[in-house]
Amino acid sequence: MAPAEPNALPFRPKGETPHFAEEKEGWKGYVEWEEFPEKKKQAQEVLKRYDFPEPPEFQLTPLPTTNPVLTGERWKQYHSALGLSHIFHHSWETVLQEKSPDMTHILQFPYNGEPPGDRLIKTELTNNKDHFVRNHGGIPDIDPAKWTLDIGGLVKNPRKLTLAQLQDERTFPRQSNIVTLQCSGTRRIEQIHEYPGDGDELINAPWGEGAISTARWTGVSLKRVIKYCGGLVDDKGADNIEFYGADTYFKKGGVHNYVVSVPWRKVKAHEVLLAWDMNGEQLPRIHGFPVRVVVFGYIGARSVKWLYKVRAIHRPSMAPVQRKEYLYYAPQIGKQNARYSNGFSIQDMPVSSAIITPKKMDHIVHEGRVRLAGWAYSGGGHWPVRVEVSGDGGSIWYEVPAENMSTKYFYAWRTWWVDLPVDAEGWLEMCVRCWDNAMNTQPTFVRSAWNWDLHVTSSAHRVKIYSINKSRPNTAARLKQLEENNTPIVPITRPIHFDLETDEEYAKAMELRAWRDPLE
Repeated sequence: MAPAEPNALPFRPKGETPHFAEEKEGWKGYVEWEEFPEKKKQAQEVLKRYDFPEPPEFQLTPLPTTNPVLTGERWKQYHSALGLSHIFHHSWETVLQEKSPDMTHILQFPYNGEPPGDRLIKTELTNNKDHFVRNHGGIPDIDPAKWTLDIGGLVKNPRKLTLAQLQDERTFPRQSNIVTLQCSGTRRIEQIHEYPGDGDELINAPWGEGAISTARWTGVSLKRVIKYCGGLVDDKGADNIEFYGADTYFKKGGVHNYVVSVPWRKVKAHEVLLAWDMNGEQLPRIHGFPVRVVVFGYIGARSVKWLYKVRAIHRPSMAPVQRKEYLYYAPQIGKQNARYSNGFSIQDMPVSSAIITPKKMDHIVHEGRVRLAGWAYSGGGHWPVRVEVSGDGGSIWYEVPAENMSTKYFYAWRTWWVDLPVDAEGWLEMCVRCWDNAMNTQPTFVRSAWNWDLHVTSSAHRVKIYSINKSRPNTAARLKQLEENNTPIVPITRPIHFDLETDEEYAKAMELRAWRDPLE
């Protein structure tokens, strides 16, 4: 699939398209914005000249059945207006090179994609080609020999490190952890279907159950790097660590680098890793090569890719991604009254789970048991201890046997499966919930989890299936009859072309029912 071209820009100013030079040799696709206020202002003035298209409507109307589902035309046009169209072309080429061909491309640019569900839960560790991707900008291409990391702000001895210095085990002992990363938009499609919210396709992409993956990440603890810089300045109140990513990000007409922060206490616990290795392989470009941040148990948005700067600061970052995005609002907050200050910042990920198989609207022929499989996760230093499933919408719950759950890790999910007893036929609602080691569990219904920005769909996951129980004699007889007539049972919506019973069978059955009308 070739990169989709941006629509014709609705307005082109007189003269040539502005050129914003790449800052460093060997750093393709990286433009520094944060250090140059005048350049940011110039870019903002350029963007003002254009009448960019409105976001596509994907909540009040059915989602496109295309792949990519959404193409991100506005974001392509933002880049084109600034002379940066090569970034989205290179980004899509990287997707095609580094990700599995059957990924669901939720958003083509900036790239957001999730793998097929059955493969997602096949193994404890997600294959690099299948690991979900949630990008906020284009994919830089950085020469590792030219890469450097600036450590500054409220540290005693600011330093600039090369990749070779960071990987020198005499200075920085290696750390390796199995960590699940999860986008706060995981399962957002459930909120969209029932209770739509903010419709920005970049911030609120219509994710399914696959915006979560697990890998073994190897690198160095950020705490050791800060210690190498002399530690924090004691009397300046440094209590947050800010990360800068080399991708270009747009917000409300402004242009930025991707910048977020985490509390210092997270770093002190050795729960922030500067990683260059993913599942024993070199970190892929699409996942942040040469070096990225991995924050254990936090929303994936804090795990910055293409890291180039770390700053110790007082209070959380004032950058737009930290201050204006990933906010969790109360249920009565919406377009009519939302402010950045009346939502709280999402950090620890709550307990959550999903049924991956069967899929929504599946028609299942079985003999009294239906196999369910999925994942369960809890962030913030917690872990899943019990998974329960229900075949009746949540009245009766069955515990998944411990031997059917994957290995228990401090910072990772557990995949699971269970053969659920199912006697009933017809439409049933399967659901799953998880309990973590702190006895946290999930809200019962999606309405309880609704918020204006549609983040963190943490309610019990529900999947409607059609049950056909061939352990029942009448059903077994009908299945045999269908087979003899070369008529499939699925899909159930396809009509049966032969009579459902003979005249004699009908009369016999009606005698037992005393026919249609009362005797008197």
